[in-house]
Amino acid sequence: MNRKIFFLITLLLVLATTGCLEEKSLILPGAKIEKLATGFKFTEGPAADKEGNVFFTDIPNNRINKWSTDGKLSTFVENSGAANGLFFDKMGNLIACAGGNGQLVSIDPKGKITVVAEKYNGKKFNQPNDLWLDAKGGIYFTDPRYGNRDNLPQDGEHVYYVTPDRKTVIRVVDDFTRPNGIIGSPNGKLLYVADNGAKNSFVYKINKDGTLSDKKLFALAGYDGMTIDSKGNVYMTLRPKKIDVYNPQGDVIETIEFPEQPANVCFGGKDKKTLFVTAQTSLYSLKMNAKGL
Repeated sequence: MNRKIFFLITLLLVLATTGCLEEKSLILPGAKIEKLATGFKFTEGPAADKEGNVFFTDIPNNRINKWSTDGKLSTFVENSGAANGLFFDKMGNLIACAGGNGQLVSIDPKGKITVVAEKYNGKKFNQPNDLWLDAKGGIYFTDPRYGNRDNLPQDGEHVYYVTPDRKTVIRVVDDFTRPNGIIGSPNGKLLYVADNGAKNSFVYKINKDGTLSDKKLFALAGYDGMTIDSKGNVYMTLRPKKIDVYNPQGDVIETIEFPEQPANVCFGGKDKKTLFVTAQTSLYSLKMNAKGL
C-alpha cells in the first residue's frame, strides 16, 4: 500500500475514533435558548415574513401576535377564528388555518381577512390545522379534529390542496388517522406530513398538478409542527419538551430540549438563522448554524 494512502487512512481512523469527524451541531456554538415572551394560553403556528418578523397564534385567546426583528411584541389580529398554523405567501399576505371557523383565510398586511376556502364537496372542513405553500402559490393544509370528534363535517381527517388560482380544493391524502404538521422540501418536490393519530410521519412526491404520490415512511413518530432548513433537514415538535431534527434520509441528527412542550417551529430573524419555537405559554428562540428558507 502506498505510504501516503496508508497515512491518510490511519489519520481518518484516528479522527473518527476521537470524535473529530462528528457532524457539526446545527446550534450556533454558545447559543442558549431564550424566552422572548410569555403569559399566553397556548401558542402555535409561527411564521416569518420576508423581513424576518415572526407571527404566531394564541389559539384560546383568538389572537395572532407579532414578534418584530427589533424585539417588540404586538397584536396583529384579534378575532382570528382560533387561528392555528400560519404561512406567508409571496404577496406578503398571511395565510392562516382558522380552525375555529373551519376555514382557510388570507390576511393582508393591514389585517383584513378574506376566506380562501371553507368547504370540500359542499361540506365544511373539520378544523384546518397546519399548512405549507408551494412556489406556485398552491396551499397544502391538514384538516384534523381535536376535542369533540362526534359528527365530523367531513368523512374523516384528511389533507387538502388549494390550487394556485384559489378556485379548486383537491383532497390529496385520505388514509390518515389524524394529520397535523406539514412542510415542503427546499426544491418543492417533496411534502412531509405527520399523522399524529397513527404516530408516523410520511414523505410524498409532489406531482405537477399538486397531487401526491410515492408515499414513504419518513419517521416512526407523528409530530405536531414542522419546519425545514436550507439543507433539507426537517425539524419536528411533539416529543416531551424536545424538537427532533431529521436529515433528508430520515435519521435523527439532533435533539433540542426546551423548558416547555414545543408545539410548532419556524426560522426567522433578519438572517433567517434563528429558530423560533411556540411552546405552551411562551415564545422561545435559539440561534442556529442552519438557515431557514
